[in-house]
Amino acid sequence: MCGTCGCGEGQVQIDGRHHHGDTREIVLERDIMAKNDGYAAANRQRFRDGDVLALNLVSSPGSGKTSLLVKTIEMLGDAACSVIEGDQQTSHDADRIRATGAPAVQINTGKGCHLDAHMVGHAVDDLAPRSGSILFIENVGNLVCPAGFDLGEAHKVVVLSVTEGEDKPLKYPDMFAAADLALINKADLLPHLDVDMDRIVANARRINPKLDLIRISARTGEGMQDWLDWIRAAQSAMRPATAAE
Repeated sequence: MCGTCGCGEGQVQIDGRHHHGDTREIVLERDIMAKNDGYAAANRQRFRDGDVLALNLVSSPGSGKTSLLVKTIEMLGDAACSVIEGDQQTSHDADRIRATGAPAVQINTGKGCHLDAHMVGHAVDDLAPRSGSILFIENVGNLVCPAGFDLGEAHKVVVLSVTEGEDKPLKYPDMFAAADLALINKADLLPHLDVDMDRIVANARRINPKLDLIRISARTGEGMQDWLDWIRAAQSAMRPATAAE
């Protein structure tokens, strides 16, 4: 209860006035998302004009996203790749990416739980990805907030480790609904876990029937060629639209 007027927990005090929390939250969220969507649209146009395939990799912490990304860049070989790394602190992941020879920009979000389109736009200014290249955006490890923020990417790719269990798609449905591809990572650990791969797939498809899924392991290479084929198909699919514009 507020000591000033006795309003309930559903209200907040801003500039000396009391507001119902739900109403204020909706207005603020709408304003924030509209601003982000404007930056995302500009990013998307920039990527199309530059023939850059932008992929937004999202996952919970510890899914193996960075290891998978390092392996991907190595296997792509001569393909031009650049990376935007999102973490609350440190540049550890960007350092691992740069060791492959690919340019990377680290964004530290501090207390923020996701990247936004404005941050990505500034990072792209620094990276200046060349025509025909692939831009990987490794988002902050979080299965909630990044689902709602468009960065201008062509596709969201959710990475789910088998060690996280079978119910993650059901617990975090927004992320799986927003994704075009799910990489079921660390498949090499399945013999050591009480986890049913078929149930992971069924739960993911329950949330998003159109979701592509690839069983993958950065350690053994299982599924890596399928992942690379998916990337190349995504590049091919965007080029007619680019040429038409």
